[in-house]
Amino acid sequence: MELSIMNCELLATCSALGYLEGDTYHREPDCLESVKDLIRYLRHEDDTRDIRQQLGAGQIIQNDLLPIISQHSQDKALFDACIRLMVNLTQPALLCFGKVPDDPTVRHHFLQVVSYLQAYKEAFANEKVFGVLSETLYNLLQLDWEQRQEEDNLLIERILLLVRNVLHVPADPHEEKNVDDDASVHDKLLWAMHMSGLDDLIKFLASAPSEQQWSMHVLEVTSLMFRDQTPELLVSAGQTRSAQEKQRDAQELEVLRQKEQAEKRSRTLQRGTRHSRFGGSYVVQGLKSIGEKDVIYHRGLHNFKNYTHDLGKAVRRVPKRKQQAKDTEGKRRSALNVRLFLRKFCVDFLENCYNRLMYLVKEGLVREQAQQHDETYYLWALSFFMAFNRGNGFRADLVSETMSIRTFHFIERNITNYYEMMLTDRKEATSWSRRMHLALKAYQELLLTVNEMDRSHDENIKQSANVIKSNIFYLMEYREIFLTLLRKFDETKQPRSFLRDLVESTHLFLRMLERFCKGRNNLVVQKKRVKRKKGRKKTTAIETTPEALEETWNIVAGELRDSGFQLSEALTEGAVPFDAASETPLEEQRTEAMVRVQDSLLNRLGPEALGLLRAARSVWPEGDVFGSADVEPEEELELLKQILFANLPRESEKEDGELEVEEELESVRVSETEFNFLDFIKRFANPNIVRPYLLLLRTYSQNSPHTNHCITRMLHRLAVDLKMDALLFQLSVFCIFNKILADPSAAAYKELVTFAKFVLKRFFALAARNSKAYVELLFWKNVGAVREMTEGYSKEGSKKKAKWAPEEEEELRTLYEEHRDSGVPDIVETLLPLLSNTSRTRRQLVAQMVAMGLVDSVRDLKQQRKGTRIILWTEEQEEELKMLFEEFRDSNDILGNILKKVTAKRSRARLVEKLLSLGLVSDRRELYKKRHRNPNAQRKNSAVGLLIKVVTLARKSCITCCQQLVMVPKLYVFVTGMSGPLLWLQNCLNRTADDREEEGSSQPIPLVPLTEENEDAMEKPSFQRLLQKIGVRAPADEQESFWRIPAKMRPSQLRGAAAALSSSEEPLAGEQGLEGSPVKQGEADSHEQRSQALRALLLARKRKPPGSATAEHTGNEIKDRTLDQDGLYEDCLTMDLGVDEDTDSAPTKRRRQRVLIDEDDD
Repeated sequence: MELSIMNCELLATCSALGYLEGDTYHREPDCLESVKDLIRYLRHEDDTRDIRQQLGAGQIIQNDLLPIISQHSQDKALFDACIRLMVNLTQPALLCFGKVPDDPTVRHHFLQVVSYLQAYKEAFANEKVFGVLSETLYNLLQLDWEQRQEEDNLLIERILLLVRNVLHVPADPHEEKNVDDDASVHDKLLWAMHMSGLDDLIKFLASAPSEQQWSMHVLEVTSLMFRDQTPELLVSAGQTRSAQEKQRDAQELEVLRQKEQAEKRSRTLQRGTRHSRFGGSYVVQGLKSIGEKDVIYHRGLHNFKNYTHDLGKAVRRVPKRKQQAKDTEGKRRSALNVRLFLRKFCVDFLENCYNRLMYLVKEGLVREQAQQHDETYYLWALSFFMAFNRGNGFRADLVSETMSIRTFHFIERNITNYYEMMLTDRKEATSWSRRMHLALKAYQELLLTVNEMDRSHDENIKQSANVIKSNIFYLMEYREIFLTLLRKFDETKQPRSFLRDLVESTHLFLRMLERFCKGRNNLVVQKKRVKRKKGRKKTTAIETTPEALEETWNIVAGELRDSGFQLSEALTEGAVPFDAASETPLEEQRTEAMVRVQDSLLNRLGPEALGLLRAARSVWPEGDVFGSADVEPEEELELLKQILFANLPRESEKEDGELEVEEELESVRVSETEFNFLDFIKRFANPNIVRPYLLLLRTYSQNSPHTNHCITRMLHRLAVDLKMDALLFQLSVFCIFNKILADPSAAAYKELVTFAKFVLKRFFALAARNSKAYVELLFWKNVGAVREMTEGYSKEGSKKKAKWAPEEEEELRTLYEEHRDSGVPDIVETLLPLLSNTSRTRRQLVAQMVAMGLVDSVRDLKQQRKGTRIILWTEEQEEELKMLFEEFRDSNDILGNILKKVTAKRSRARLVEKLLSLGLVSDRRELYKKRHRNPNAQRKNSAVGLLIKVVTLARKSCITCCQQLVMVPKLYVFVTGMSGPLLWLQNCLNRTADDREEEGSSQPIPLVPLTEENEDAMEKPSFQRLLQKIGVRAPADEQESFWRIPAKMRPSQLRGAAAALSSSEEPLAGEQGLEGSPVKQGEADSHEQRSQALRALLLARKRKPPGSATAEHTGNEIKDRTLDQDGLYEDCLTMDLGVDEDTDSAPTKRRRQRVLIDEDDD
């Protein structure tokens, strides 16, 4: 656009600014007003940005605005107005147009604006301009917060925005055809910023606590400063090349030299010995042309290896929607002085600014105080500066803010969000793909930093790395992310650079996971299973012709008149037309209610339709849409008729012939499982995951050696570790292998060449056994096809669906109707012998019942598992178990003998649980296999034999007594003044039992006292012993503070203990007897049993010889093995579970004396 066609008013306004004479700018008196007029003009520009284009063509910034702020910066009002105008003129073209236009005319205007912006950027590459901006910014930052005005803060923000806009201008690839180490416009701009000291001011803004409101602006400017840089180039700036870098460069030169020599040799071989006029013609036998004859080749034989039928044909044009996405990242090596100052900037930024700035930006993003897509600057800064830190003498403290599980979670959540948006917002799929690439690089850098921490010599850093790895390997989201990204890779939306970073990140993650698993015997990880419940709603096609509607109405109207328009209570309460918790607006819910009424009428459900109508009238009384409040029954009938015949709007019309609608209700169930690395690798054995690897392998010559290694390592895991080399038996894979093997510089790809030869060798060995292997090359194969290809195909016709005659279907339907309500545990097993065709299998019968619609799903007919997983016990099985226990209770191996004789085979754990629940044993240790003792030791003294019998009697009495104390709902404890804690404990046990029955799973539940009374009780030894007796576990170590209800306690045991506590709040029978209260029969029986136990033990003490050391020693041994192992011996002696032996209460002593008196009477 030429200046001569500029708008007259705009031209006059520009002329009123002033003029440039040499290096001096003379401003006009109306300069300030003219700048404000230009700002107003920009507010009213059209969609083509005409004002912006005319000002750009007139070079308003180069000729007027920059000289004004450079030479007249002392005029604060004029300086402020010029900064405002320049911020507007330099804003990115994408913000002006919203997106890159598709229309050619509008796209031309877009490119024109971009060209003017590039001219502005070149004009800003001036040290004098940035010197004025830096000086102004410095003076403003010198002011305290009390002295700053609102205009000062606005000016600071505008200067930062102006710098950001200028740095954001893209480079012109046609104008800047510079080589590496040459200064581009962007480099000149950065150097002007450095010479003016603006970079130091940016670091001050990032580190000063009082300037935290500019954190996002500072991060944007910093990211744009390093736009064309790579951390590796900045780290190596000004340093001598390492031996590794020299070796890598030498390898690259060697590859290029080998390619050049191979091309020379091929050209030499292509030169024929005769003149080109005598090239000759050849008949290619076995290769048919268009007709039935063989192909005639009119060129030299040395060119025949490149022959294809596509020679001479026009190249087929690839549609735009199927074209591969292009890489937009362009990296170049800037001038050395620019790289040196940027390197120093990075070092200072990491030491003084990184942790604080990233914290502030993250808080702003989490609290949604930033603008849309500002998280991309955070992701870039994380990946760039952490990579620089790794290369520049790794220090974990410099990046400690972003090395946390929260950061992993933040990035994983963004990757998921970007992927979902890429699927839904297809027009902006490329932009979402670029954002996802940034998030992936940040995730990769986090993994690299954790890997670097793991190799540190500092034990604290290594321990921190182990904690982070434990978390990311435990959670399923972090393990599954690479599988998902590989499976969903789309080459039309995601560029090759994204695939390269994805493959390298996957390789790093698997290597870290493999190393982590090797040092541990069993690694437990989290597992989430999505449980889908499918409910099939059968819908029948309803005729909506006028005749059918009239017939339906006659039936509905007759039904309503017969009922006298009276509705049952169930229909009245069940009619709910409004959902208050729904996000659907009220207007839409009202329409939906009308549609529901119409559906009920179409299904000839007259009372239900009338109930919905009346319920909707009470919800939406305004407008009398569903009738007035005092409507008559006949009027309601007429309103229902209008609704039936109305053409109501519906959300989606179902296709004709659609008979079934499946609804999926998903519920995520989280559990823990033992991790197996090889099983995890098996999930990569999928054609959808292998295909992206082979897509990247096609460009092996352009890949870095590390990328080729990552590809080869993954394919090696599948082919060698999993022994699934047949997964790679595909024609496109073999074409790539052929290209690699025929490459003149194949010596540079030794790893790829070796692997290709291995796969080809395996294929030809298989082809010798399987004649169909060559046909299989045409198809991608899943795991099942790979197994059939290598192990043999299934027999033909073995999977054919069995045919059922109509008579057989009718027979099956009749039998099912007869037995469906019979209550048999497995109806399939019941129907199989009743069928006339006895050759039917269970699988065929189940499939036919599902196909006929007799059942909804195969899961409804799932066969009950047999064997050791049987849980339910019948009465006969319980009686059998009791008999076997009584038979073998005195044997050395009770459980082993029962396992041999029991009819219903079950596991040892099931038997132990049942014996405990039946009360046959009080502790599972009683079922342990007993060791053989020396029989001669029992004959050393006759008193020992008598003692054994007495102790055995006492043991039985004690066990019986304790069984009654624990198993029956009476627990005799004497704890004074603790009715409140006992009631709290009883409620905890009952609540835990209810929760375990509902959830089906159990875990240790802590007992947390919330009142002072309960807390004091938990500290008393007597109350703690009570907790131990009912099975509550004490704190295991110093990390636990509370007592816990064990996970192994079943709901029945918990309720039994709670019931026992209910009677413990009442006074004991002995105490009541002292006070003159009646004694219950059960308590008296218990006292009698305990008295018998005491008599037996006291009798044993009296009969034991006082001087017999051997007998005493043997008796102690027997007592230790028989009584004290369960803690029952002390309990029976003290007769009090809640009081210490040394501090017996008066009632306890009185009861003991009464027992001794009874013994003397005997």
